[in-house]
Amino acid sequence: MKAVIKVGGKQYIVAEKETLLVDLLPDGTKDLTLDALLTIDGNKTVVGTPLIKGVKVSAKVVEEEVKGDKIRVIRYKSKKRVHKENGHRQKYSRIEITSIA
Repeated sequence: MKAVIKVGGKQYIVAEKETLLVDLLPDGTKDLTLDALLTIDGNKTVVGTPLIKGVKVSAKVVEEEVKGDKIRVIRYKSKKRVHKENGHRQKYSRIEITSIA
């Protein structure tokens, strides 16, 4: 069984015992209970308006803070001697889906 959940303004397709990276969650968050927007069970698909009543997705936080890949941002103007380089590294939380019920 698969479900579509919403965490931090983004939607993810998840299955049981799957791990995924989501935007950084507040400190001290250990367990999450999320609402399902859509469920897929074989050929049967149920779409919520906006949520499906009675379907909850349970997740636990495996790692609180994981750093993503570094992104390099370069601003360059030819013949003007303008060159600026900036970097960014997003922080994520790693969660594991324990059950979809």
